[in-house]
This record gives sequence, C-alpha cells and structure tokens, in this order.
Amino acid sequence: MKEYHDALLSWYDNEGRILPWRARGEQTINSYHVWLSEIMLQQTTVATVIPYFLSFIQRWPTFQQLAEASLDDILHAWQGLGYYARARNLHLCAKKIANDYTGKLPTNSDELIKLPGIGPYTAKAIAAIAFNEHVLPVDGNIARILSRMYAISIPLPNGMPEIQNAASAFTPVTRPGDFAQAMMDLGATICVPRTPSCEKCPFQPTCKAHALGIAAELPLKNKKRVRPQKYTVAYILKREDGAILLRKRPENGLLGGMMAVPTSEWQLEKLEGKNIGRDAPFITHWKSLKSHINHSFTHFDLEVEPYYGSICAKKAKILDGDWVFPHQLNHYALPKLFKKIIEISLSKLSTIDVV
Repeated sequence: MKEYHDALLSWYDNEGRILPWRARGEQTINSYHVWLSEIMLQQTTVATVIPYFLSFIQRWPTFQQLAEASLDDILHAWQGLGYYARARNLHLCAKKIANDYTGKLPTNSDELIKLPGIGPYTAKAIAAIAFNEHVLPVDGNIARILSRMYAISIPLPNGMPEIQNAASAFTPVTRPGDFAQAMMDLGATICVPRTPSCEKCPFQPTCKAHALGIAAELPLKNKKRVRPQKYTVAYILKREDGAILLRKRPENGLLGGMMAVPTSEWQLEKLEGKNIGRDAPFITHWKSLKSHINHSFTHFDLEVEPYYGSICAKKAKILDGDWVFPHQLNHYALPKLFKKIIEISLSKLSTIDVV
C-alpha cells in the first residue's frame, strides 16, 4: 500500500489545489487558518469560502482578535455563507481558545472535539492538517474514494462504519496532513461523483470498483426522505418615513441572533386568513403582497407569504426592534432568506401607497 500512498502524495505535490489556508512546501502551517477554513467549509464549497476566509483573516488575524470581536460583527461578515450556527460557534470557540488555551488550539482530535462547533470530522481534519496527527477525516469526497477502492456496496449512511474502518487502516504514518488534503483534492477533481477520471487516478491499479467497472455507481445511497414543507407569514411593518421594522431572532434555533423582519411561527400548515396579524408586532390592517417566497434549508422547505402594514412615527416608538431605512440594510446581519423577503416586498411596495 505504501507505493500508492507515495503515488498520491507525489500527485498532490504536483497537482494539489493552491488554497489560501494551506501551507505548501517549506511554509509554516497556521493552525488558526486551518481551523477557520474547516469551520467555513462545513457544508460549503471551496469557491464560496475563499473570499470569506480572506476577509476574516484580514479583519481578525488571530484567535484573540476574533474572540474580542462582537457577535453582531461576525454575523454580519458571515452573511451569505449560511448555516449561521457555525458563526456563533466560531465566536464561542475563539473565546474558549483565547481564555482557556492561551490562544492556541489543542493539538489532537480528542481535545479538539470538545470545543464548540467541532465535530468528529472537523476535529480529525484540523488535527491531521495542522498537527500531523495520524488520522484521516472522512468527508464526502474521501468516503467516495474509499467506497470505490474497497467496493463497499452498503448504501450510505449505513455504509459509513465500514468506510471509517477502511480509513483507519488506510492512513499512512508519514505526512498524514498532506495525505488528508491530497485525498480531499483527489475526490474533488478526479474521483468525482458521476464521471470519475479513473485513468488519471494514482489509485486506479488497486481500486476494486474500477476493476469491477462500477466506480461511477459508488457509493450507493439510501433513497432521500421527502422534505417537510413549512409555511410562515412575514410582517413588513413600514413607518410613515419609509423605515421598516427589524428584530433580532432568538439566539438559540435556526438563524439565531440574526436580524429579520417579524414572522409567524414556521409550521406545517398555512396560517388561516382570520389568524393573519394576530402574532404580528403591531395591530394594524395587514395586506397581502400577493407573493410567495420559497427557500430551502437543510432539512425542510419554507414558503413565506409577505404582508405589509403601516404605522405612524409616534406609535412606532413603543415597539421593540430597529427601524431601518432601505439604504441602511447592508449594515445589518441579515440572512439570505430575509434579504430575499425584504427585496421582494420593497419592490412590491414601491408601487403601492401604504400610508
């Protein structure tokens, strides 16, 4: 197996991706960069992450500086990356490292996994890449490579224990960090899902799936469950001078700590007409904007029906929240969903006299 390890590392030295968080050749590994990139890369593509990573390290170049930043600033800088719990955990983790670990990451996966936002995969990825721990993190790319190499035909996720066992046996002692990154790159560029370029793969001679002619079919996956459909009403409350009401969502839960327009509960059935406005931030005549906005989250789809209402400046003073003019919206940490709701709603409102 050593010859194939060496072949992959040689391929990586020549063909591996150049990424801003990676140390190549004689460069010194920056564990802060490794940690930050791995958190950002959770469920997000490399191309999307790169500009965010560069912005973060310019603004907050160390754990200490990130720990001292406000959560609102971090959430605002995170806009567009999605999965905002990662940003909250990023801040918590930076604080813990700054306060409890003298500003330095733990150097092994057993300790790393105890930190906020770091699960089994991320702990192994950081430990291998930053500290050369003899572990192989198994993401989707690496799971695909191993399922093909060993022709593991148990559908995912049921097949993951066998893939993890294969990973433990397959990891080389030398250059485990480079090996992990080489496996990630191989899965991203050659051992791709539908049309693997087997002729370019250093593992081709030992790949069982290639020998059987079934590489493109693996890994097998269980049929996806039907995604739940949820519904909500968004309340666009417009002050007579044109400002709209934003409120911060609860810290816990989906999009926690982010700014948003008020909504009804997100539920499995549409809100009945007679109930629209009962949970609104203000009692007024709520009118439908005759629009439906669809948005997909990881585990469910959401349909939003925006309604608008108006309020005078005197009454607006008694409401909790921030009154924000449209040109000020970029200054607030707004998730993509609420940007979409506000953009569509304001577009509709531009043709309607609401006062």
